[in-house]
Amino acid sequence: QVQLVESGGGLVQPGGSLRLSCAASASGIISSGNAVGWYRQAPGKQRELVATIITSAGSTNYADSVMGRFTISRDNAKNTVYLQMNSLKPEDTAIYYCNVRIVLLGKYEHNFWGQGTQVTVSS
Repeated sequence: QVQLVESGGGLVQPGGSLRLSCAASASGIISSGNAVGWYRQAPGKQRELVATIITSAGSTNYADSVMGRFTISRDNAKNTVYLQMNSLKPEDTAIYYCNVRIVLLGKYEHNFWGQGTQVTVSS
């Protein structure tokens, strides 16, 4: 059973920074996952993708709303995914979820999710 545990959320002022971490219980899952990423969901709103790393392509993708402000990275040795968030805005307020996607044989998809960590940006 794969478990993902997020941490690092909290209350920050607009313009501030925060670094989220996602630690995986299964050794090697962060490095071997087809994609790892962060999603967020604000109250009453649809869950949205924030940032992702596509392992096969070695590429990263970001939502337009966070481009230039957020950076996703991973430390394979620590089996951890990070999300560095700078220049935070009130609209960034949401629960942030870590995700690891495994695709077997090119078509059997499995998604693992963390419990979420609250990020609140307010004066």
